[in-house]
Order: sequence, then C-alpha cells, then structure tokens
Amino acid sequence: MAFHHVAFASRDLEATHRFYTEAMGFSLVKLVAGPTPEGGWAKHAFYATDDDGGESGMIAFWDLHVESLRDFPTDHNESIGLPGWVNHVAFDAPSLEVLEAHRRRWQEQGMTVVEVNHGFCTSIYTSDPNGITVEFCCTTRAFTDEEWQWAATNLLESDVELEPMPDAVFHEPLAAAPA
Repeated sequence: MAFHHVAFASRDLEATHRFYTEAMGFSLVKLVAGPTPEGGWAKHAFYATDDDGGESGMIAFWDLHVESLRDFPTDHNESIGLPGWVNHVAFDAPSLEVLEAHRRRWQEQGMTVVEVNHGFCTSIYTSDPNGITVEFCCTTRAFTDEEWQWAATNLLESDVELEPMPDAVFHEPLAAAPA
C-alpha cells in the first residue's frame, strides 16, 4: 500500500517551494490555509512526487503562524543529535537514467550530491532548505530468496555479520546556488 502523504514543518515556505519544484521536479497540487487549534493559522502545501496528479505519495509542508510555536527545529537529525543519514525521505527513481537526471538537476541547482551504490540499489542524497535529507533511489536488482530469509532470521539478532560500508561518491555543484 502506498502512503498518501508525509508532512513536515517548514521555516521558509518560499525556499521550500523553490527546492521541491525546481530541484526535485515536483508539482504543487494543493494548498490549504486555515486556523490552528493553538490560536494561529497555517498553510499546508501539498506536492505531487510523480505524474499521477498527487493522488498518492505526496509530500507536504506546514507553514506555521502560531505564536506558541515560534522556535522549532525543522531538521530531523542534527536537532536531536543524529547524523544526517539517519532520518530521511527516499523517492523512487525508476531507472539509473532517471537517477542521473535527478543528480544533474541537483548539481545544476548548486547542490553537492552524495551517491552510494548499496548493491541492490543506487541512491543519491542532498538536503532540503529545512535540513531534511532527501534521497532518490533506484532499485537495481530484485532481492534474492537468501536475502529474504537472512532478513527474517536476523532481524532481532544482535550478533550479525556486518556488510562493509559502501563507498560514497561526492558530486560537486555545477552552478552557483540560486539567489
């Protein structure tokens, strides 16, 4: 079952909108504005992450105008003491060619892109204006029966064989970041 949407807070809706439309290639499909239970008001902006018109798999951002909620972190890692790779949002890239196009767009937007071949998928990573790590991921092969079995057997085990850390390739920006 696909998810309908995932929602996050934004401290700069203009920068968030620019990132998700220009750098990610998503479309703003709905904006809801209204009062909040805390006495202020908010906008809730929904972005379609694929070409289905926003029917499922959307990402949304809250633009909060609530006096009691002025000082809040928007990143989901550093503010709670975790490295940036832990909490993140991964979007599907259906082919390596599509993944390459996303990487190039990010670089043209002035972003450093981290690329990792995980063996069963290849991923690229960057951060949005809110400090949220975003990923495009291309599955490059099906899971084997052995992988399914190993996962089921070892999920709750503490003594498991560790895989080597994959190499990361850093792709530098191709252009200056937009003003």
